[in-house]
Amino acid sequence: MADHEIVRRLHAAQTLARDGGQLALRQFRDHEKLEVRSKGVQNITSQADEAVEALIRERLAALFPEDGFFGEETGAANAEGGVRGIWVVDPIDGTDCFVNGIPVWSVSVAFVLGGEIEIGVVYDPNAEEMFVARRGHGAHVNGRPIKPSPATSFRDGVVCVGYSTRREPGPTLDVLGRLLHEGGMFQRNGSAALALSYIASGRYIGYFEHHINSWDCLAGLALIREAGGWTSDFLDGDGLRRGNALAASAPGLAAAMKDLTGVE
Repeated sequence: MADHEIVRRLHAAQTLARDGGQLALRQFRDHEKLEVRSKGVQNITSQADEAVEALIRERLAALFPEDGFFGEETGAANAEGGVRGIWVVDPIDGTDCFVNGIPVWSVSVAFVLGGEIEIGVVYDPNAEEMFVARRGHGAHVNGRPIKPSPATSFRDGVVCVGYSTRREPGPTLDVLGRLLHEGGMFQRNGSAALALSYIASGRYIGYFEHHINSWDCLAGLALIREAGGWTSDFLDGDGLRRGNALAASAPGLAAAMKDLTGVE
């Protein structure tokens, strides 16, 4: 794909993440009126999730009809035939926080081309922060370059740990136990996309989740890699469609994170 076509998509990703985030923010501020429904254990959605995904999906279809789309709420469209690339979107990453009035959620937009994450955008409307990465061009927040923590020990900061009921709790509990024994500390913030953005910008030092979906993490992975951090090979074994285990960290903790989690 020509450079100018990637740049076009990069600009579109930022605009759509911001527009979607502002739409969600208006509903978040009146969250008591949200209509919430369950899609299963630890899996809820609201009309805000659906409205934001519809906005992003429809605009992308108009701008780039040759591209595929893979979203949390509406699934895949032209995902196999998206020969020019696939957009992977989570309209509101952190819906549990969103529907309960907790301002820890984000809009995540990634563009995958030829098995590589070319673009990653994570927008936090509550903090007015736009995290942006393009493969080979670095990572930024609100236009400022970002880099991971200089941490070399789990004692040097906070590791974010996610959990999904799609897997048994044993591996997660094992990682938590070993992390604590090494003098580390953990947090679960509710939005994997934001947590990964925080690794890229030096706020967290690591992340682990035994199973996570691609829409939750691809944009964040692009940010970490472009900022100079380490991530596991999430897309291995059809992680795009089936999800995968995920580990990520500041560069000085890569070996320790692999050893702690068993994720390469």
